[in-house]
Amino acid sequence: MPRINLLPWREEQRKERKVAFMVALGGATVAAALAAFAMLLLFNSLIDAQESRNETLRAEIRLLDKQIEEINNLESAKQKFIARMEIIEKLQRSRPEIVHLFDEIARQLPDGVYLTAVKQTDKRLRFDGVAQSSTRVSTFMRNIDASEWLRNPELEVVQTSTARGAPGSSFTLFADQVSTVEEDAASQGAGKLASRGTAK
Repeated sequence: MPRINLLPWREEQRKERKVAFMVALGGATVAAALAAFAMLLLFNSLIDAQESRNETLRAEIRLLDKQIEEINNLESAKQKFIARMEIIEKLQRSRPEIVHLFDEIARQLPDGVYLTAVKQTDKRLRFDGVAQSSTRVSTFMRNIDASEWLRNPELEVVQTSTARGAPGSSFTLFADQVSTVEEDAASQGAGKLASRGTAK
């Protein structure tokens, strides 16, 4: 029986398979490299697009911050302007107060009492004077208490003296000036409380 040697054919087939495997492996490697490169390009493109959007957002935020700062500056200027207007309005309302005050002092001063000095510190008034008797000083205090421009009379000193040869009582008296500005603020506050009570 003749013998057939199949080793060369099998060796040839093995070589062909090895070559085919190497070709397939090389193709897969190239394909994987191309896919990785394409993914890298895609990711870089996405990153660039996101960076562009972020930069746009940052620019818009800077613009908004600047606008907010301008609004805050305008609001601060508005508050200062309103405060100045309120001060001017208060001064306008309080301008005739000094006239009313001196007129009220002259009206509430009883007979037999004259003042030697009047000093005002803010809304606090100090009266130095001489009265024929201490009862005249008491009358002056009652008149102040009943006045619409003066309030809270407080007697600090009263002493009997014979100045200018006539007996009398020298006194120092304090009182508070009633401000129309304060009265307006109090009436507005009472009106707001009343409206809140009605709303409830």
